[in-house]
Amino acid sequence: MLIRFLGTHNAESKDSKLVSFLIDDIIAIDAGSLASELTFSEQKKIKAILLTHGHYDHIREIPAFAFNNIDHTTKVYATSQTFKILSSHLVDGLIYPKFTIKIPFFLEKPSLKFIELEPFNKINILGYQILPLPVNHTVDTVGFEITSKDGKKIFYTGDTGSGLSALWEHISPDILLMDLTFPNKLENRAINSKHLCPKLLIKELREFHNVKGEFPRVILLHLSPNDEEEIKKEVSEVSKALNISIEIACEGDKIIV
Repeated sequence: MLIRFLGTHNAESKDSKLVSFLIDDIIAIDAGSLASELTFSEQKKIKAILLTHGHYDHIREIPAFAFNNIDHTTKVYATSQTFKILSSHLVDGLIYPKFTIKIPFFLEKPSLKFIELEPFNKINILGYQILPLPVNHTVDTVGFEITSKDGKKIFYTGDTGSGLSALWEHISPDILLMDLTFPNKLENRAINSKHLCPKLLIKELREFHNVKGEFPRVILLHLSPNDEEEIKKEVSEVSKALNISIEIACEGDKIIV
């Protein structure tokens, strides 16, 4: 299973892009940079899109992707609340066309098909087993355990705050992709916005070890660019305390599971 990171931050600049990554070039997870970081030919390879939640930085480029790929229908998987947000604020017929319906003289067939996910209900998507699990965020949000055809597994938390321990017994990932948004000095902001900082991260990882008896490979994303250097120093301390290697994803990174 090849993971290619298109965007790994929570704010955009010339050097930082909003969260989105690809699985084997055919499944996209979140859509912060789904069009702007891919060529047209690369976009056409994508057969399915999974969305964790409806915040702008995770759904932003769904309309651009749909506009670029009107010659075929791409399936989008998300919870009902995420689809309500997407349909009422971006793919709404005002800001962008309603790409989920036929439009005379423009769309001969929908370029997007919305498929609703239910937490804890596993679904087969293109031969991958996808298990959506609810996480603690300010809007309805799910993380995804993704199992490849050869049994390799990753779990992506999406945006989340503390309280992941209830999920650990449901998953057995080779790689854990986790939200890490703020430095420790902004712990209260992390708690209030339901994200993680290094001080909260170490608690979640210790809980994982308590349940599983081991640590998976840990990769962090959704960092705040303006605090990135401070976050990296604090993550290094977490790594030393747990005696594990913790990686931070960057735009353009590719990893093989």
